[in-house]
Order: sequence, then C-alpha cells, then structure tokens
Amino acid sequence: SPAAAGKLLVIPMDGSHWLSMKEVLAVLSKKGHEIVVIAPDSTMLIDSSGIDEFKTYSVPFKKEEMEENV
Repeated sequence: SPAAAGKLLVIPMDGSHWLSMKEVLAVLSKKGHEIVVIAPDSTMLIDSSGIDEFKTYSVPFKKEEMEENV
C-alpha cells in the first residue's frame, strides 16, 4: 500500500532545516520507516541521535573552519 513503511534516504543541509527535519524523521522512524542519513563529517548541527543509520563522507575543511566562516 502507498502508506506502508519504507526506506528513506536523507541528505540534509546543515542549519535550521536539519532541526525541523530531525523531528519529522523521528516520527517517521516511530511509524516503521527505515531512515539513512548521509552527512559531511564536519557538520555543525547534523547528528546521529534517533537515526537508524548515519553515514558520513569526508570534506576538505574542518568543523572549526566552517564555524569560523559562519
């Protein structure tokens, strides 16, 4: 059925959209969806809490550099 639980791949942007999206993903996870989040390894806000599977990829800058530029 179209409403059945399924798999969801999420590639979020760092910032306030992640904070909102994280709440939606938590609800979807409780309803049985399998969630995979892919994020850069030097992110400011994106974390693995409450996520079924969390994968990172390397980027050419460090978290400290990103925070300094923001």
